[in-house]
Parts: sequence; C-alpha cells; structure tokens
Amino acid sequence: MSANDNKKKSDKARQMAQWHNMPYNNRELSWIDFNKRVLEEATKKDNPIMERCNFLSITASNLDEFFMVRVAGVLDQIHHGVKSKDASGLTHTEVMNRLSEKIHEFAKKQYSCYNRSIIPSLRANGITFKNIDELDGDQKAFIDEYFHKVVFPVLTPMAVDTSRPFPLLANKSLNIALRLTNAENEEFFAVVQVPSILPRFLELPSHEGRAFILLEKVIAAYLNELFELYNIKEYDAFRITRDSDLDIDEDTEDLMAEIKKSIRKRKRGVPVRLEFSKKCNKEIRKFLIDALEVSEDEIYMQRGPLDLTFLSKFAHIKGCENLCFEPIVPVNPPAEFCGYNDIFKAIREKDRLVHHPYESFDVVVDFVKKAAVDPNVLAIKQTLYRVSGNSPIVAALIKACENGKQVTVLVELKARFDEENNIQWANKLEKAGCHVIYGLTGLKTHCKICLVVRRDKDGIRRYLHMGTGNYNDSTARFYTDIGMFTCREEYGTDASSLFNVLTGYSFPPEYNKFIVAPHGMRTFFEAMIINETQNAKLGLPAKITAKVNSLVDPKIISLLYDASNAGVKVELIVRGICCLVPGVKGFSENIKVISIVGQLLEHSRIFIFENNGNPQYYMGSADWMPRNLDKRVELVFPVEDEDIKARVQGIMNTMFKDTVNARRQHSDMTYTTVDKRGKKRLNCQKYFSKLALKAQKSAMKADYAKTVGTPIVPIKKGENEE
Repeated sequence: MSANDNKKKSDKARQMAQWHNMPYNNRELSWIDFNKRVLEEATKKDNPIMERCNFLSITASNLDEFFMVRVAGVLDQIHHGVKSKDASGLTHTEVMNRLSEKIHEFAKKQYSCYNRSIIPSLRANGITFKNIDELDGDQKAFIDEYFHKVVFPVLTPMAVDTSRPFPLLANKSLNIALRLTNAENEEFFAVVQVPSILPRFLELPSHEGRAFILLEKVIAAYLNELFELYNIKEYDAFRITRDSDLDIDEDTEDLMAEIKKSIRKRKRGVPVRLEFSKKCNKEIRKFLIDALEVSEDEIYMQRGPLDLTFLSKFAHIKGCENLCFEPIVPVNPPAEFCGYNDIFKAIREKDRLVHHPYESFDVVVDFVKKAAVDPNVLAIKQTLYRVSGNSPIVAALIKACENGKQVTVLVELKARFDEENNIQWANKLEKAGCHVIYGLTGLKTHCKICLVVRRDKDGIRRYLHMGTGNYNDSTARFYTDIGMFTCREEYGTDASSLFNVLTGYSFPPEYNKFIVAPHGMRTFFEAMIINETQNAKLGLPAKITAKVNSLVDPKIISLLYDASNAGVKVELIVRGICCLVPGVKGFSENIKVISIVGQLLEHSRIFIFENNGNPQYYMGSADWMPRNLDKRVELVFPVEDEDIKARVQGIMNTMFKDTVNARRQHSDMTYTTVDKRGKKRLNCQKYFSKLALKAQKSAMKADYAKTVGTPIVPIKKGENEE
C-alpha cells in the first residue's frame, strides 16, 4: 500500500470517528421509519378505503425491494466478515439485529392493518373476501369451472424426493407446500407454484355486494386432483424473497451482455426471507427451512394472505371509483404555454417551469415530438433512466432518427429493476439508427436532460429541458416533479459539454452554470452550506431550505450541524430516509425536518440558499446521498428567471404549511403529524392542483401577466379546506 493510500485510509478513519460523535440515524433503520409513515396512511380513516388498500400494498412492495437490495447487502457484508462501523457507530451485525427486530414488528402491524382495518372497512362498503367454506352454490360452480378451464392447465405439481431436488422457485413467487403420504404411509413433500400469469384475485357472482376470492384458496380446494394417488396431510402457502442486487463487471467489453447475464443470476439469488402463515404445520415449516437454508431471523410468519402487493390492483377495480381519492387531473396545457402553438417560441421568450403532475407531462413529450418532426431541428440528445413500457418519448426519438436528425440517447442499463426494459428500448433505438450509449464506466447516469439543437432565423440555438424526475409518462401521473425549459446560451453550452463527457473521452469541463456529479457537486453543496455558516457568524442573513428524497451523506449532515450551531435556520423536506437528527442540543437546534407522504409520491429536489439576502435557487436530480454525490452522473441547475424563483419559493412555503400530509421529525427520531392547532386544513398536493387550474384559467383569459411568478395565489376563505 502506497503512502498516499495509507493517508486516505487514515483520513477516512479519522472522519468516521468524528461522525460517530454526532447524531446520525442508521440508513436502514431510517428507511423502516419511512415505510411506517406509508403504513400510517393505510390505517388513516380519513383516506378512502381503496386508497388505504393501495398504501398497504406500497408498504409490501417497498419491503420486498428493501429485502432484495438493502437487507441482502447487509447480510453479504456479514458473510464476508466486514467488521467496520457505519457513521451511526453500528457494525453490520448490529444493524441486522436491529433490522430483524424492527421488520418483524412492522410485519405484525401490516397484518393488523389488513385484518382489523382494511377487511372490516371493505365489508362496511359491501366488499368481501371469501373462504371456500363460505361460498354459495353459484359461487362454487363458478370457481369449479374457472379452476378446470383456466387454472388447472397451467399448474405444475413438483414432487420433492431423493431423485427430484427442491425446485428453483422464482423470486417473490407464491407457492403451496404439501406434506403427503402414499398407500404405504411413506411421507413425501411437494410444491405447487401459484401461477403469477393469472390474476391473484377472482370476483365471484354475488347477490349482495361484491365478493372476491384469492387464487391460492381456489387452488388449495383442488389439490387432491393434483395428487390423486396420495393422501394430503397438510398444506400451506409460502413465499421466498431473494438477493436481487446485480454484480456487474464494469470492465467488460460488452456491458449489455454482462447485465443480461447478471439478470439471469438474479433469479438464483440467495433467499433472504421466507414467509408462511402463522398456522403453518411444523413439519412443512422444517422442510422449507432446511430446503431453502434460511435462519430463524429470516423467517416471517404472517397472519393473513402472503404478498399484500395484490392490493394495488385490487384498489383499482372498476366500479369503486367512489372509494378512491378524487383524481388529480393534470392541467394541459400548463399556464406557461397557454396561447403558444410554437413551443420553441415560448421558450425563446423566457424560461418556463412545469410542476408535475399538477401540470401535464404531455408538454415534455410534445417538446420531443415536435422536435422530431420540425425541419429546423438538427439534433436531439437525451438521457433516459427509467421510461414507461410504451414510451411516447422513445417513439418520438425513433421518429426523429427516421426524419434524418442526429439522435443521441444515453440509456442507463443499470437502473435497478428496470434493466430489462431499458435493454429492450436501447435495442429498438439502435435498430432505428439512433446513436445509443450506456454511460460512463463505474457510474450510473441519473441526470435528467434533453437537448434540442435547432436552426432559428437568427442562427443555431440550443433548447433544453432539465428536470428532477424521469422521462416516464406513466410515473409522471403520480410522482411530483419539476422541470424547466430554457434556451439560455450558457446552459446550452453546458449541456453540449455534458453530453460530450457522456459520449466521448472529454475531460469534465468547468461548467458555466451546471453543477454535475461526481465532478464538483459535492464541493459545490459543501461550499454553499459553509457560506451560509460564515454569513450567520458575521450576523448576515443566512438560511438553508431544501427538499430531497433522502438525506444520508455524513459530511453534508456534519456541515448542516455546523450551520445550525452558527445560527443558520435550516428547513428540510425529506420524504424518505433521513439520517440527520433535528432538535438535538448542541447540534441541530435550528434544524426543522418534515416528511410529506400523501396521494402523490414526492420526488422533486429543490435547494435554496439565502446568500446574504440574495437567495440562490437550484433544482435537479440529486439527493444528499453519497451515491448521488460520488457515484452517479447527476445534474443540478440554477434558477435565474425571477418569476420561476418566486414560484419555487411559493412551492416550498406551501409545503411547509401542509397540515394533512406532513409529519415532523423529532430529536428521538420519531415522526408525528404536524400541530394543527390554530391552522387551516391544508393539503399541499390538492392545493397545487387547484393552483395549476387557476393559473391556466387566468392565462387563457390573457391575465397571465398578473399571476405568473406569484408564489402563492391568495386563497379565499374555505378554498383550501376539505
């Protein structure tokens, strides 16, 4: 080891020791707290019952991914004997012990919610889930026909004995294990996989209300037909979750082939969780534990149907719209673009901001579509991280290539759990003639940017869209994000430089306006926080306001503590993981943290620094996490248009006034709903929806000049009350 390596190791150890002395919540434990906040929405009686079903489904889906990636990662570190402590001062073994305790407790709350809240509320609305012994004659005849015509042909009973080993079962698959005996009373085991290709629940004919039954209960009623020569002693459903993080060799000559290989390996990942029902027979339990080689801590005995993610589709069954949230309908066109047939003309006049989903994502799709067919457009360059299964943006890029335009697309193949979808799109784009690249070695490209090069009457001009969210028209309907259109020269120059870095061997330049990770973003944010700290010490105006999905980075947190101690007012909106602990004497007394969990998923990233009375506004793709600052290509950009600054400030002000979806984090790392005493009921998400419609109406009446840039449109008495 070189002297330089020794110094780096020593510096890291010294810094880690320093972090151990500051309040820091472990990342994994903080994530569990976030999922608890989602679970609270499932139990909240104010929420419509179908939305509560959806929230419970989200907690289950979240937990699946958490096991597949985060829990699997901790277990891998333990397996490899890693003894180091994280910034919270915990070893991987200590983290796993606490996680196991918290997750088991959380699972009990999930099923308590299902049994004591969801099912009774559904029943009160005339909706029931039936057991086989509760079916009437018509219903029995219905499932008998359904089983024999639809289910039976796709079932595969799998015996397990000395000649037939335990089958390789798919990750997250639902299965039924059986203990059988033959005529000689010899014992055997078998497995039947519940087909994922079929709907998980089935609606039954019903003379009163609506009745449903789960697929596994239908299959269980006919198991004797699958094992006619055997006596079924016991059976029970079980489910396994596997380690699904990809191990990719980035030095390979063919990255796509390497990722395809890793995806195949994912299907054989080590089991990290085994679920079965609380009433599972002990012989079947032992059979599964031995076959899957799981430890006691990895076993979860649930008091209800396994895999509650089925509730997401159930929440959207037809005929129950009255049991859902009133939909937030995106305004189209957004106020910023009312009266413009030429989107490029609108952008030439001034920078334009769009707030999704309150304002339709169609304006972003149209930007690419119109560029694809505009004879004056010479080139389109775009990054794609996650896109929908039938992406209109990808279709527009293909159309542009067919129309003879130079099209360059960076498709991030390593977007977790979207790898296969992105590989398919990359292949289609390449076949159409687009120049497709996969990013930089060792880095995920997470920035959101689209560059259109156009020949205008006065010369070549670069038009940009930059945003906080993915170019995904599907998730744009329920993720809150912000995008900005501009054709400022310095932004265009920076965009060209960024794409040159991504597509070639260009060394990262000194950007005019852009802040780009991993070369410069960490330094930028640290410098901005330090500047506020120094201003506070000099008695100058100092404040930091930020909205991120997660706050994990220890160095950023340490600097925020320094800022707080210097008197800087720090206000943070952190939806998910927050390792910073607010309100701790001597560290974070001037820091306020809220989390907003509601009808829409908060996804935008906004940063505001007071800067001695001259506030600086930034937006972008990065959270305050080590991976975003050091291991990804991220883009944060400044807001220079005064109208947009005022609007962004208004968005932040409104979110901090939310009394419905907001929860405040305390020094003991718990969260409680905000104090509503003396405050009007304000749901910021519904308010933004009303605001977008109001702004559009004003624009359509040619009164837009009066409302553009207004931080918060005055609310009439009762307007924001629900």
